[in-house]
Amino acid sequence: MKFGKKSLRLAALAATLLVGGALAGCGGSGADSNEIKVGANFEMTGNVANYGSATLDGLKLAIDEVNEAGGVDGKKITLVTADNKSEASEAVNAATKLISDDKVSVIVGPAVTANVIAESQVATDNKVPVIAPDGTSPDVTVENGKTKPFIFRSCFIDPQQGTVMAKFASENLKAKTAVIYVDNSTDYSKSLGKVFKEKFEAAGGKVVMEEAFLAKDQDFKATLTKLKTANADILFVPAYYEEVGKIVKQARELGMTMPILGTDGWDDPKVADIAGADALNNTFFSTHYSDKDEEVKGFVDAFHQKYGHAPNVFAALGYDAGKMLIDAIRRAGSADPEKIRQAIEDTKDLKVGTGTITMDKNHNPIKQAVILENKGGDRVMVAKIMPDAE
Repeated sequence: MKFGKKSLRLAALAATLLVGGALAGCGGSGADSNEIKVGANFEMTGNVANYGSATLDGLKLAIDEVNEAGGVDGKKITLVTADNKSEASEAVNAATKLISDDKVSVIVGPAVTANVIAESQVATDNKVPVIAPDGTSPDVTVENGKTKPFIFRSCFIDPQQGTVMAKFASENLKAKTAVIYVDNSTDYSKSLGKVFKEKFEAAGGKVVMEEAFLAKDQDFKATLTKLKTANADILFVPAYYEEVGKIVKQARELGMTMPILGTDGWDDPKVADIAGADALNNTFFSTHYSDKDEEVKGFVDAFHQKYGHAPNVFAALGYDAGKMLIDAIRRAGSADPEKIRQAIEDTKDLKVGTGTITMDKNHNPIKQAVILENKGGDRVMVAKIMPDAE
């Protein structure tokens, strides 16, 4: 889920340069403390507050669970929150406060890709590890081909979704031809379209037509009519829910009955509100977990008991980040940020809320993607697909 834009990185650059070097060495809870301080840098207000707040809820559940069980080596984990107001420059300010004033040993968040990238330099300069729960862009953990030593994530990356959906289309749906319809205003959509085409054709399929739209477009029928003439086996639309709902609705109105495939930008109930349940039949999308999966029932039940409602995908990824953090602190045996960083890097076969993860060389977790089918007004899990080994 990549909700930021590259331009937002520049908004935070000046603030990063001002505070980055001045704080070096400030992170870390005191050695004699009976607590371990963890920073939570999230979008609690602003235009993506729903993402940040839900992720924070999942993180809090993981922290509450370990504290109620006695903490880590008898030490309580204290969560210190900071609101980045859904802005990249404020994400830098929040990270600065957490490191310099609150002396946290590690930071979880932000939720939005651009905000994680914005805080990266401050965290790296001060040698404080960061776990990004939701930022799926490869740029979060890798810059100019080099892995950022202090930046990690607990969700899979965008290219994995293009790969698993190509695999699902060719192996599960037996599709031989495809058309692709991407949002030309987001790197998220364009990169997923590119990866899907590469992997689908490598598997023996053929992409016979590609078209594009822009975010906030309303009428897609002219382009959909063109795509219909290709008579392809499937339509791949890696985009966000608002446009997806309209595209699916209008495609069905035009008599396009083929399976329509997407990615985690579809993972919002508003898709059904916009498209209608009937139009969504025979559509499939990749996401991070299914709340109907028996393997995640423990997390879903615990979340519902604490908050009175089912978790969304952001809450699930926040919980995963919390479990990864707790495991690393336990193995580090210390509140020292460098020891925690090394422990996160060494994460292997860790059971979290959405499955099992192992950290790869680029600080991305190797974890399965889930394929959900929209069927009769419900969402049914139809496949779990692990990424191919490199």
